Amino acid sequence: MKLDAYSHILPRRYFARMRELAVDTAALKRWLELDALHDLDARLRMMDEFGDGYQQVLTLSSPPIERLAAPHESPALARLANESLHELCERHPDRFPAFIASLPLNNPDAALAELAYALDDLGARGVQLFTNVNGKPLDAPEFRGVFAEMARRDLPIWLHPARGAAFADYATEDTSQYEIWWALGWPYETSAAMARLVFSGLLEQHPSIKIITHHLGAMIPFLEGRIGLGWSDQLGSRTAGGNLAHLRETVLRHRPLEYFRRFYADTALSGSASGIRCGLDFFGADHVLFGTDCPFDPEGGPGFIRETIRALDALDLTDTDRARIYHGNVLRLMRLPDPRSALAPPSGG
Repeated sequence: MKLDAYSHILPRRYFARMRELAVDTAALKRWLELDALHDLDARLRMMDEFGDGYQQVLTLSSPPIERLAAPHESPALARLANESLHELCERHPDRFPAFIASLPLNNPDAALAELAYALDDLGARGVQLFTNVNGKPLDAPEFRGVFAEMARRDLPIWLHPARGAAFADYATEDTSQYEIWWALGWPYETSAAMARLVFSGLLEQHPSIKIITHHLGAMIPFLEGRIGLGWSDQLGSRTAGGNLAHLRETVLRHRPLEYFRRFYADTALSGSASGIRCGLDFFGADHVLFGTDCPFDPEGGPGFIRETIRALDALDLTDTDRARIYHGNVLRLMRLPDPRSALAPPSGG
């Protein structure tokens, strides 16, 4: 069984409304090219390549809802997204056993109301947040309620990077060049958001909170030494006029690097076996989930799935760890039963 914890989709009705709201339709070029992103029949045909054992947890594709709609419109757009995702899961439970809710974070009160509706009434098994809300960091006070509620409910947060070409590579330029904003900017976005959640004390305040970082924790696993000995153990030593060292004494009860290990991460690294191994070494097999980023590969769907499976199967893993990564961890985080257990023969005589 392979349960893809991070695959993206744009349900038909939502996609139509998204195109109506888009100010710059040229910016949707990539989304329009991917049939499996918004054409359900194409999606199901693509999934058939991987057999009945391959299923997807559905998450809404970027762009973030708060980038598409103003605060007075974003609640209705989030409701449309969540009800559309719910309908897909109801119609195809053998392919889509669960979906993750989207929230209108530019309207914090409405976001909490939608969170409750999506989880309680529609049965969503988590929420997706983007690494910033129209440029505002996730550790801002107005978003603390979402984190507190998800910690209370013991359900996970899917964390997705958000940055566009308007975020220039250099201060002397107006836009990012060569798609650097995506290839290098997104890993930075995720890493920076993780750092803000750590150093703001949010993970200390909610020690059991479950946050799934896209693209295997981005830069964090590879920079373990720099983050540990180089940064967190010397926090404040490079900042004139500040007193960051007090964070380690008054806000954080543990070594900062240990908070980074509390995050969860998916395997969506475009099939990089060495990158997945690095993430496994950092987070451990209990905190890594099979995820592919489908359908954003050159083939429009199957490529990332195929290459991620190839990379995982090439790694020297125990059968237990492989099962955890492929389906066990995400089922545990979503608090869903393993359907294979119903098929197991009874023990005893």
